[in-house]
Amino acid sequence: MRRRTGLAVAGAAALVWGEWLNRRWSRALVGDAEGGDAEGGDAEGAGVSSAVVVLGYRNSRATVNVVNRWRVRAGIRSVTTPDGGHGTRVIFSGGTTGDGPTEARLMADHARSALGFDGPVLLEDRSTTTWENITNVIPLIEDVDRIKIVSQPAHALKARAYLRRQRPDLAARLVRADDYRPGEWIVLKPLLALYGLWTLRALRPGERKPGA
Repeated sequence: MRRRTGLAVAGAAALVWGEWLNRRWSRALVGDAEGGDAEGGDAEGAGVSSAVVVLGYRNSRATVNVVNRWRVRAGIRSVTTPDGGHGTRVIFSGGTTGDGPTEARLMADHARSALGFDGPVLLEDRSTTTWENITNVIPLIEDVDRIKIVSQPAHALKARAYLRRQRPDLAARLVRADDYRPGEWIVLKPLLALYGLWTLRALRPGERKPGA
């Protein structure tokens, strides 16, 4: 009985830890450019231009994988304009990792066909690393007021850190995307947190803090 109780407590602690760490990462290196955030009705569409950058994930097959389907969904829900997204450009970023279509094309097609998104879409289809994702989307986001980067929280934080290193002027326009929600992927969040700690090991201490 004690063993079961101990396992239950340890499991609950792991879930809370994973939830907390993913939430923390989702709030690092973002600001409140032009007011509003990803959790409430903001002023996008009222003279404020915005871009949502959705990063692809290892899609070597001809059909969109489950991770990219989720990222597309998180990207579309990060579009908060009253006109259904027509005031925000959505940029799908990712090249090819196999013989099929690029990740960017697969994600864009999924957004259109499965989610019914009909707002402005741009494709960045050359990147094969996160650093290249950021390098190659910079020309597509230079003229916007607000930038949201969508992925799993640790990966999105890594991308924001790379934008900060490459173009600190654009990084000042970063705001939160809607790629973290309490309870979503909760069973996997401890594993995502462990993987995130590994993938973020090269970041500087100031790049990991919320509101940094």
